[in-house]
Amino acid sequence: MPPLNPREIEVSKDEEHVLVVPESVVNEIGYFEGFEADTAKYLGPILKSDQLSFQPRSKMETDPTFKQLIPYVLLEWTDEQGRLNLFAYTRGGGSGEKRLHAKRSVGIGGHISAEDAEGEGDTYETGMQRELAEEIQLDAEYTHTVEGLIYDPSNDVGKVHLGVVHRFVLTAPHVASNEADLAEGGFVAVDELKSQSESLETWSQLAVAALYS
Repeated sequence: MPPLNPREIEVSKDEEHVLVVPESVVNEIGYFEGFEADTAKYLGPILKSDQLSFQPRSKMETDPTFKQLIPYVLLEWTDEQGRLNLFAYTRGGGSGEKRLHAKRSVGIGGHISAEDAEGEGDTYETGMQRELAEEIQLDAEYTHTVEGLIYDPSNDVGKVHLGVVHRFVLTAPHVASNEADLAEGGFVAVDELKSQSESLETWSQLAVAALYS
């Protein structure tokens, strides 16, 4: 991925500031809804945009003219029988997005915060790895691909977020939840997830349908 260079702004330590891109930047590339597989078309220009900035999260949660960039990582493992499995969990009562509680999810990740830009590394990658380390224990080697973007304006959560779907193909099922917000975590066969699609949050429905049809 290209390195991130969000505009430097005065960031208050009293509130989390999250990475956002104006809606107009995305729409200039081409409006889409649902799952968009053309990552080269969208992700490069978005991450290179001089309009990226860190803004107060509370304000951004109700302002659809900005999209909060969210890494959304799917953890895939093939078992001894050759069945594809994804790490899935139920959103619990932790500190995550409360509007999604009680939904099943196959996506790990969260906001890119201003603190992620303080080091020398790539801001987006740093934020994604921080979120993974906070949410799960991952003790397996993996290969990593970026699969697409998700935008779902059908609900208040989706209107203000833009998901970047990553697929980690693991060599072993060595994953455990770290947070209360990731309850009942474990690997589930993709076929089972597809048959219970209505229990999944919308982003998970879109990702599973696009990648495992």
